Amino acid sequence: MDGVRTGTTAVWVRAAALAVLLAVAAVLALTLELPTVGDVRDALAGAGPLGWTALVAGVALVLLAPVPRSAVSVLVAVVVGFWAGLAVAFAGGILAGLAAFGLSRSLGRAAVARLSGPRLTRFDDAVVGRGFAAVLTGRLVPVVPFVVVSYGAGLTGMRFAPYAAATAVGLVPSTLVQVGVGASVAAVVPGRTALLLAGLLALAVVVPVAVWRRRARLTPS
Repeated sequence: MDGVRTGTTAVWVRAAALAVLLAVAAVLALTLELPTVGDVRDALAGAGPLGWTALVAGVALVLLAPVPRSAVSVLVAVVVGFWAGLAVAFAGGILAGLAAFGLSRSLGRAAVARLSGPRLTRFDDAVVGRGFAAVLTGRLVPVVPFVVVSYGAGLTGMRFAPYAAATAVGLVPSTLVQVGVGASVAAVVPGRTALLLAGLLALAVVVPVAVWRRRARLTPS
């Protein structure tokens, strides 16, 4: 009996740890001040390959929080241009997607399994059977937040390989568009103004989509 209780406690402790990590990530994303375009460019120029590695890691860490990936990709392209921005945004997105899947699988999956009733079990079976298509659709449809797909997939029984493949394929089209927008803004307007305009442009896309999703949920079928 003590072993069962210990196992149950460990499951809920891990689930609570996942919730705390998400909350901390959200707070940091809302409160940390972004460096200027010039500061980032200077740091990259002086750091060499290590600087680019740090930038990719930074993008991945940001995307572990509930932050719109479109906004991050646009801002990255404003700072480093199209081709470098494409590589950084894509690599950061892949790393974030894989890390979020791993975190939710290791910390939250057991709790979901304990809570699963018949409906959740059927949903889980459907996701496992159509894992690649489900994740690919989530990555391609702009109304599904990046973090929802990433953490949500880890809570199901989906295998890692189809999830990773669908994430890689699904991120290509949206990353191309978002980085193209950011690079275009940077080419017309330099410095802080470009960063501001890119952020406003990203919000102009993200906010209406969020409002539409909320209204769709509230509208009776």
